[in-house]
Amino acid sequence: QLQLVESGGGLVQPGGSLRLSCAASGETLNYYAIGWFRQAPGKEREGVSCISRGNSANYADSVKGRFTISRDNAKNTVYLLMNSLKPEDTAVYYCAAVRKLFGCGFIDYDYWGQGTQVSVSS
Repeated sequence: QLQLVESGGGLVQPGGSLRLSCAASGETLNYYAIGWFRQAPGKEREGVSCISRGNSANYADSVKGRFTISRDNAKNTVYLLMNSLKPEDTAVYYCAAVRKLFGCGFIDYDYWGQGTQVSVSS
């Protein structure tokens, strides 16, 4: 039913910025909390940020103050603005969705996108 497609990844220099998009189809995102995750080679997948139905947000300590998550319900899209990028941010970034009334976290997500590559290098 719900399908998610990430876009906006690419190669950027350290200190640069990138905005990722998570476009939903099949269903409205109004009933879902949305999370952004990333996975680097040889590492486990980790939660980066999430946004609730009420637009409250949480961030991993490693990205707090640098990344901003937002939601545009009219476009059925969630964004992740990444500023001051570091080489350690290099990973495949995924968005995911879960039906949830209040708040958000980094567990129990049911729907996943295909991922988009973010590479930070000089």
